[in-house]
Amino acid sequence: MLVWERPEPENRPVPAPLSRERIVRTAIGLADADGLEAVSLRKVATALDVRPMRLYGYIASKDELLDLMVDAVHAEIRPTGEHWREVLRTHAEATRRAAHEHEWLADLLGGRPQLGPQALAAGETLVAALGGLHVDAVMPVVAAVKAYVVGAVRREIAERRAERATGTDEKQWQAELGPYLERTFATGRFPALATVVRDAAHHDADHTFRIGLAYLLDGIEAHVSR
Repeated sequence: MLVWERPEPENRPVPAPLSRERIVRTAIGLADADGLEAVSLRKVATALDVRPMRLYGYIASKDELLDLMVDAVHAEIRPTGEHWREVLRTHAEATRRAAHEHEWLADLLGGRPQLGPQALAAGETLVAALGGLHVDAVMPVVAAVKAYVVGAVRREIAERRAERATGTDEKQWQAELGPYLERTFATGRFPALATVVRDAAHHDADHTFRIGLAYLLDGIEAHVSR
């Protein structure tokens, strides 16, 4: 039986009462502080000051724990709006905010569908907003937006982690590589790249995300209008 449907053990008069919610919140706290490497049933049990075997009455494996963690964060992802475009936009932005708040989420987004109650609630809102589309178009549209968000978020998180690992931020990195790029572009081998790097506006991550999302939604809207 899936963890979403499996009942919790009955409450017992013990010094440290447990619940799935308390276990999951503790695991999220560990992951927020030190990444997914800090999460295991044993480490969570230590943080809760209980024996690891007590957790197995509530959660059967680390995979179940990760699923529960992701679903708990989906409670923070609430798309809003009346028009389908606004619902998709707010869902994308809320997902990005959640991933920046819980950096480990970027490692677990994508892949198999999330089937917990919070994730299903968000999915219901998205699908209901697209009710005017042909049924065969709904999931490709949702998948396209989610793929954009996952790709953008993972890139942003990877850049953040690289900055922490190297101690070099984006401006320092650009300053270090600038002379190399100038010498390379001077060869004339990469004229299109040279034009973009030298002449195009260089936006911050927030603006870049919004622009790319707008392009995607424009394309979906153009297709839907046909």
